Amino acid sequence: MNKHKKAANLIFGGLTIMVLLLFAFPFFWMLLASFKTQGQIMSTDQLFIFKPTMDNYTDVFKEYDFLKYIFNSFVVALGSTLFALLLGLPAAYAIARHNLQKLGLVILVARIIPGITFLIPWFILFSKLELIDTFPSLILSHMLVGLPFIIWIMISFFEALPTEIEESGLIDGCTRHQVFMRIILPISGPGIITSSLLSFIFSWNNFMFSIILAGDQTKPLPVAVFNFMSYSEINWGGLMAAACIITLPVLIIALLAQRYVVSGLAAGAVKG
Repeated sequence: MNKHKKAANLIFGGLTIMVLLLFAFPFFWMLLASFKTQGQIMSTDQLFIFKPTMDNYTDVFKEYDFLKYIFNSFVVALGSTLFALLLGLPAAYAIARHNLQKLGLVILVARIIPGITFLIPWFILFSKLELIDTFPSLILSHMLVGLPFIIWIMISFFEALPTEIEESGLIDGCTRHQVFMRIILPISGPGIITSSLLSFIFSWNNFMFSIILAGDQTKPLPVAVFNFMSYSEINWGGLMAAACIITLPVLIIALLAQRYVVSGLAAGAVKG
């Protein structure tokens, strides 16, 4: 029995390593390519052994002004996440406590529908309001992804909280609003961190809305990578350096908040 268990563990470990290598290799190649010249990237003889250079990162910040694009991405991602939390947390609490399943279904449908369906109406609306190439248009469009996601994560989280906690607050003289602000939200920290982090990542990586609604003043990072592409060639070194810069902030945030994400998803998955 022990031999079968050891064999199963070895097979599982081997398959896990293969999957990790399969998914990790593109990121590893991206990191290596960001320190190569164009010629080194095209050469198969210098795949792993080469003379590294920092010119790609220097060009990204000096020639292409990536600090501006990083600032734009942070403004849009942070703004859309904060406004989605402001609207999504009360909505999720109301749906969970009042059993508004039909409303929850409508929100789910809005999340499932491809975002490109809303793109033309958004563009016409923001054009009429003269909001093209502004942060409000990008924040509102990115909320289309983040808001339903936050609501659906927090519905299951609020449903898992025992109602006795709220009843004790009401007995002590708190209003329903005070119970929500002073009792429910403080103990919902893991769920809020989880939903806000995933919403931030979705907004940070969003390309479709930004390519249409953003302009020179509000262009975020995913759109800015087009600066490295032209009709004649692709600046692979600069493109890979830009990709590393786009990935790094999200990776750091995810690593720092990893334990909150795990506990938040686990708490929201089990009803009390």
